[in-house]
Amino acid sequence: MTETKNEKVTKYIVISSDKVLPSDAAMKIYESEFSVTVKETCFGLIVTGPKEDVQTVIEKIRQLDKNHIFIKDRGFPAGDERRCRATLGGGPRPGFHFLREEVKMLPAIGAALDELEEKAPVREKVKEKSRIKVSVLEKIIEEELAR
Repeated sequence: MTETKNEKVTKYIVISSDKVLPSDAAMKIYESEFSVTVKETCFGLIVTGPKEDVQTVIEKIRQLDKNHIFIKDRGFPAGDERRCRATLGGGPRPGFHFLREEVKMLPAIGAALDELEEKAPVREKVKEKSRIKVSVLEKIIEEELAR
């Protein structure tokens, strides 16, 4: 599939943060000068627009709380008749239950990312390779045979 310059994409911005609400993220997008469509949902936002604009908006939103804001691709823009509950006859839209289960895991993932970020990388001391003396090897063998 070839990409065009004005290719439109739709992304979920799933917010699992104590610091940022979906409305805060939406306001940040509304204040920007990007030509994207935003729909607030119970788990975050759905953003549709030109690929480059959506990517820039996502990067700005993730800066609000990078370990607790997650991005997921969505195949259809908000309100698309192929996914709209009003068109489908009501009830949850296809994929909602799976998304709901994913959202339940995000606080644990965010906490793990926070913990990982706080800890400095552990450097293991690597022993230099050295040859064992023959007398030491003979002593080890004798001790093992004596058992």
